[in-house]
Amino acid sequence: MKFTLRQLEVFLATARSQHLSRAAAGLAMSQSAASDALRELESQFDLPLFDRIGKRLQLNDHGRLLLPQAEELLSRAQALEDSLRGQPGTGTLKVGATLSIGNQLCIPLIDRYRRVFPGSRISLEIGNTATISTRVANFDLDVGLIEGDINDPALDIVPWRDDDLTLFASPRHPLATRKSLGRADLLAAEWILRENGSGTRQTFNRVMHDLLPHLNVVLEMQQNEAIIQAVKAGMGLGCLSLLSLQDHIARGELVPLAARNLKFRRKFYFITHRHKFKTSAMQHWLALCLATAET
Repeated sequence: MKFTLRQLEVFLATARSQHLSRAAAGLAMSQSAASDALRELESQFDLPLFDRIGKRLQLNDHGRLLLPQAEELLSRAQALEDSLRGQPGTGTLKVGATLSIGNQLCIPLIDRYRRVFPGSRISLEIGNTATISTRVANFDLDVGLIEGDINDPALDIVPWRDDDLTLFASPRHPLATRKSLGRADLLAAEWILRENGSGTRQTFNRVMHDLLPHLNVVLEMQQNEAIIQAVKAGMGLGCLSLLSLQDHIARGELVPLAARNLKFRRKFYFITHRHKFKTSAMQHWLALCLATAET
């Protein structure tokens, strides 16, 4: 065999960071050693894998074809090593989650997982649906837990559990005492919403599609907590997952609102790359998530 697993590790790290020095640092190698490994991989097959653009290395067509195969081979090698150590289900697991899921559901899941596999190492990255989907598609994350609809042929998308969005206001807001909001109320209100690219905003836009061009959106924010604080201050109405609002509603800090004939229900999903080898750690994580959804 002309190549080594170390060469493939350098190739993958460079593809992700697009910079050799950052790839070397992530692998605890010297830059010269990483450069030698990458150069040997390309020269052994007389096949350049990157376009050199200044100090940045960008995958070319050959590199893009190699990427999923290299990722799968290294994942299988890691799974084999875990089995030889008698530790299936451990190893490193890179999870990405959207805000509502990451802040409200992932920590209890990670705690349960590590009780079963105490030697495991889990990293959690939180972002919006577009960001997490892109990170999974680029093999930067093993598993994504998202709350928006996506259409990417590179990804396997599996429904996980239902979730309800809720309109909400400060108890001092003029609409807080209304039993049900009508069209005129929604159009007259000022709104504080998540940014485009988030699953929450996607669901809101879908349900409110006929009113959307006429809504008065005064603020768009990337953080649920920032929206909650702005709504508490009386700056407008919000719309977030009930998971993010339950404690605030229970303490009387926020008031849930109903809108006539509008239901803000959506699905949470798992996403994985179609060409990524499903390690034992990934399989155990997905099984745990599914089991908790059924309880």
